[in-house]
Amino acid sequence: MTQTNKQNFDCNLDCWMEKLQQKGFRITRPLQIITEILLESDFILNPTQVYLQAKEQYPRIGLVTVYRTIEKLEHAGLIDRVHMPDGCQSFFQTCSGHQHLLICQQCGKAEYFEGENLNIFFHSIGDQFGYRIIDHWLQIFGLCEKCRLS
Repeated sequence: MTQTNKQNFDCNLDCWMEKLQQKGFRITRPLQIITEILLESDFILNPTQVYLQAKEQYPRIGLVTVYRTIEKLEHAGLIDRVHMPDGCQSFFQTCSGHQHLLICQQCGKAEYFEGENLNIFFHSIGDQFGYRIIDHWLQIFGLCEKCRLS
């Protein structure tokens, strides 16, 4: 995980397993593998990418298991759904506190950042259109430094 993510998310695999058990989910080897893949990734991952990585460790794993596990992790509040510009959905570990997500469109690297000064901007948009802003989640897409330079 990047330094930014380590600072923002203070939970390890044991912590995630405990949260899943508290939600009533049975801890299986496939669930542990999928959870670890998503927890340790610096990149947003779609279900197929998770499946391919999990299959390396557990060849009998099925794509349906990956989808079901992703649903469990999302339900437990451990991962967030990322809506990509191409319409596909990917996933990334949740961070603590109110954060926004910066995503490289080329390689999928993702980082959380704080944006407290954005609240004023969002509330002004709400005022302009007669809305009372209750919450927001911002995803910004661009190219990371490595992809820009290659």
